[in-house]
Amino acid sequence: MKKLGIVITDGVGFRNFIMSDFVNEVILEFDEVFIYSGLPIECYSDYVVSPKVTIKELPIFKEGKGTWFFRKWKELAHLQRHQDYYGMKDNLVSGYPKSKSIRSLLIKMLYFFTRYIHSNASILFAEKMQFLSFSRHKITKEYVELLHRDKPTHLFFTHQRPAYLAPFLYAGIQNKIPTSTFIFSWDNLASKGRMLGTFDYFLVWSNLMKKELLYFYPNVKAENVKEVGTPQFEPYVIEKYVSSRENFIKKFGLDNNKKTICYSCADVSIGPNDPIVIEAITQAIRNNEIDFPVQLVVRTSPAEDDSRFKTIREKYPEIIWNVPKWVLTRENHVESWSQRIPSEEDIIDLRSLLENVDLNINMCSTMSLDFMLFDKPVINTVFGNLENGRYNDQRFLEYSHFKKVVDSESVTIAKNASELTTQINEALSKPEKRKLQRKELIALQISQDLKGTSQRIAKTLSEFNEK
Repeated sequence: MKKLGIVITDGVGFRNFIMSDFVNEVILEFDEVFIYSGLPIECYSDYVVSPKVTIKELPIFKEGKGTWFFRKWKELAHLQRHQDYYGMKDNLVSGYPKSKSIRSLLIKMLYFFTRYIHSNASILFAEKMQFLSFSRHKITKEYVELLHRDKPTHLFFTHQRPAYLAPFLYAGIQNKIPTSTFIFSWDNLASKGRMLGTFDYFLVWSNLMKKELLYFYPNVKAENVKEVGTPQFEPYVIEKYVSSRENFIKKFGLDNNKKTICYSCADVSIGPNDPIVIEAITQAIRNNEIDFPVQLVVRTSPAEDDSRFKTIREKYPEIIWNVPKWVLTRENHVESWSQRIPSEEDIIDLRSLLENVDLNINMCSTMSLDFMLFDKPVINTVFGNLENGRYNDQRFLEYSHFKKVVDSESVTIAKNASELTTQINEALSKPEKRKLQRKELIALQISQDLKGTSQRIAKTLSEFNEK
């Protein structure tokens, strides 16, 4: 029997693999499916009804001091090895501790050590020690026994990074189950730390991502990496999430005779300049600096609520707000933001925005790709640098994944309010100007059609299972 184990780690994974067509496709390819969930089991009741699917909620693993030390060693060595990539170096610099606690002193020691010793062999050794450190942990033993009972013939991780899932990967290895993972986001390989462990097979967005994977992980064999696109955008071509323009106008209370700008926020960790940009757009509208009658919709990050925008909401009541309808399913988690899951209503709202607004503005976000899929012009704002004292978001322009966006000329970059106003007027008056560049960037970043993404992933997993 072909038995697939699917590891869902967080709300985004839930959106991509549960709220898409993925489950319907894998039950056509496998005799039995287990969903090993990092989210409460109640989340699945409206989405998974097949008798071929069994859902099992994973107990939460919290790493001990030894595990933390070896994981940190592995991650820092990976960053040191690849610090010629700006994003890697930036994470290395920003992560250097400023306090003098025992943990900080240990991290500083690892910084010094890995500066000189960061070979691929040393990284794999640190990972081996990390896995050994939790091999006798109570939760690890539960994972091993769980997989021994279920006996999946393939184990698929929908995210390659969460360190708290390393014991579950170890359990799969101990049970001699082949493993695969999906590279979660476009920036993960060239700017983030090490994966949670060593997998047998990989699913990637594009040929670009495949090349990055083979470069950063030289032990990976090219024939074990498959380009499948990404389910992140598949809901946009699923019929149940489609809504009419009339519903869009009514839902958001918009004026159909005005053009609509959507500003999509980052989360607070990288988006402290969001209120500054929102105010700049609103002031330009109030001062009649925009050449068209316009209205502004602000979509906040689904990773947080909208409490940090209280002041600006009161100051500018004309702004229309779209606060994503994501529900926090559990609070006592090592990464509580990961426990937020979306509603179908929110996916419909987002797709409506993508299809019907005239312009998107964001801070170097993957949302640029979302809007480009609907051929909308995009402006990326980076108002902060080391000189003006604002949060330095201009450094993201040098990150490898985003430098490709800048170099493609598919977006414009606004570094201050004046540039932003000029670029808004250009985008609204000449929306087709960067059409070809947008199309080329999408082809570079997502090398497969959105339609059929789930089917493609399911068939690929079936092929992995038979190797």
